[in-house]
Amino acid sequence: MTPPAPPVRARRRTALAVVLCAGLTAALTACGGDEDPDEGTNGVGRLTAVQIEKKAQKAADSAPAVRLAGSLVSKGGTYKLDMQLKADGGTGSVVSKNSTFELLRIGDELYLKADAGFWSHDEGAGADSEAGGAAADKLRDKYVKVPQDDPTYKQLRGFTDKKTLLDGLLTLHGTLTKGDRKEIGATRTIQIAGDEGAGGTLDVSLEGTAYPLRFARGGGGGTVLLSDWGKNFTLEAPEKQDTVDYGKQLPRTTS
Repeated sequence: MTPPAPPVRARRRTALAVVLCAGLTAALTACGGDEDPDEGTNGVGRLTAVQIEKKAQKAADSAPAVRLAGSLVSKGGTYKLDMQLKADGGTGSVVSKNSTFELLRIGDELYLKADAGFWSHDEGAGADSEAGGAAADKLRDKYVKVPQDDPTYKQLRGFTDKKTLLDGLLTLHGTLTKGDRKEIGATRTIQIAGDEGAGGTLDVSLEGTAYPLRFARGGGGGTVLLSDWGKNFTLEAPEKQDTVDYGKQLPRTTS
């Protein structure tokens, strides 16, 4: 025997309850899905763009060491850097259009090891290309101690100076704004930008210390990754048999 249908009023109440429950469930789901993007982070993402920049700069200044790898465009030339830096020196390689060279600085002592392209760019060789070639063969893959009064010393030293490089990389230009949350490798970051990117962008870690992890210059001026924050490394002067005296002024340009 078929059971009698419930009264119309009862059916309406049941249908209304189903609709309300469905709406409540959707609302709760939506609320649950709106997670705090800064949950479980160092809280830097909640700061203003100006505060984030200052915090990243402070973290970088206090770190004993860092590694920089990437490319920078300067005065029409592009330099590819891979440098390990700390307060008392640095080591690594620089690749430009015409040459590749390695730098090692311990305190004020700066050593240079370059390929033939660097030494062949010596304007002092004049028209005597054979002399320039001979010098390149002699100096190639040997360390040369750069005299501090040489015009090239200051330029080359700048590549090994932690403060000099970081001051240039970690200051954005123009009005600062806070951008999207991203990832550098497996690390969550928050991006800040100067003049909507025209003044550069900086990705700052949302995990642990607020270190800057990536810098991009505006206008396609290059991108540098910053890693190994606080990771110490050893600086040792090259062996005597690996060094040679250049004997005159070094090439005036490395572009």
